[in-house]
Amino acid sequence: MSGIAPITFVGVSSYSEDFQAILSRAQQIAALPLNSLQNDKSILLQRQTLTTTLSGVASSFTASLANLKSVGDDRGISGSSSNSAKVSIGSVTATTAATYTISDVTSLAAAASETSLSGYATSDSTPVSSTGTVRLTIGSEVRTIALTPETNNLNGLRSAINALGLGVTASIFTTGTGSNPNYLSLTATSPGATTLSLVDDPDGAATALVTATNQGANTVFKLNGVSVSKTTSTINDVVAGVTFTILDTTDTGETIDVSLRSNRSNLSTALNSLVSAYNSYVSFLDTQIGESAGLLTGSSLIQRSSAALRQLVNFNGTGTVDSLSDLGLTLDRDGSLSFDAAVFDALGESTIAAGFEFVSGTQLGGLVETFESISDPVTGAIKLELDQNDRTEISLNSRIDILTDRINEQQAALELRLQAADTLLASLEAQRRTIEASLESLSLVLYGKSDA
Repeated sequence: MSGIAPITFVGVSSYSEDFQAILSRAQQIAALPLNSLQNDKSILLQRQTLTTTLSGVASSFTASLANLKSVGDDRGISGSSSNSAKVSIGSVTATTAATYTISDVTSLAAAASETSLSGYATSDSTPVSSTGTVRLTIGSEVRTIALTPETNNLNGLRSAINALGLGVTASIFTTGTGSNPNYLSLTATSPGATTLSLVDDPDGAATALVTATNQGANTVFKLNGVSVSKTTSTINDVVAGVTFTILDTTDTGETIDVSLRSNRSNLSTALNSLVSAYNSYVSFLDTQIGESAGLLTGSSLIQRSSAALRQLVNFNGTGTVDSLSDLGLTLDRDGSLSFDAAVFDALGESTIAAGFEFVSGTQLGGLVETFESISDPVTGAIKLELDQNDRTEISLNSRIDILTDRINEQQAALELRLQAADTLLASLEAQRRTIEASLESLSLVLYGKSDA
């Protein structure tokens, strides 16, 4: 965006300074509406900066309130194990407190793994099958493998098994000792008790080619006295909302407690975060209200934000805990919130449970939508205001450019006219000097003296 070109009038007449004054004055008058537009743009940019700041504090508050709602919805439930070396707690999504007893852990999930009963002299030429036909069994899957003279060896059998994709991996290991150092190893890709076998001449002698000593294992245990068997050690489908991993077997008579309890520190932390975000929000709003208010004074955004915050601090719920003050929050005389940790820590378990209910989505947490309507980065009122300001800035820039170009054109045209006038005046001044000189010369000839 170009500005008004500066004007320096260069003339040859004695009126050049007057012409410069005319041009400068004309430029000042023409620039008045332009200055007004530029001032409007400056104010708009300042409002845009303030609105962006408002967006930040509003979004932070909305996020803290949404987090508090989430804590209330899941009741801050966390899990613990009385023996984390044998049972560890993973994710917890349960919303009710409970205690479960794990006992009689007799085995842990393991993948089936077997090795060829004998070694082979070479991996690429020693035959593994007497008939060229072997049968692989993994669980309920059974496949017959036909080996050609070229593939009837460890390498060929390994490749054929792996190509089946049945959930078993074949590999070859070499002991490096003896005349038959090469062995075939079969390992199930998933843990759990299963059938893993490989036999030669399946329809005839059915000779076993691999061991049958490690057919895999399930995790076997009792939960509250009920027997459970799972193919993995990480269990996520026995206790609703809880994932736990069994790491070791238990001794005779040993029990391990898995406890689900509301963690009051989750609620305390969320409340502290809310207070901090609330005070930042209020502090900014205060700068836009009153005698020394900023450029957002009177904005609907300020009014909506203030009304929503009042609705929050005055919210009355149902139940034992029906206000923020019941959880140790107080509204100070300067309009800020404070959190009394001592009051909160002194609350009984039943009150804490009611506190989780109070901040949940069915009560206080339901106000999240009110604040999202203000701060949502896509559809919120602040975003709509920012978008409107952007459109206004584009319009102002266009009007400023058009007016600037018009003023420059008018100034250039005026300068040309004044240059023409200056040239004419300079010519007239030259003629005057010529006439004056001629008259003086004639006077000397006629009268022998000068009139000067």
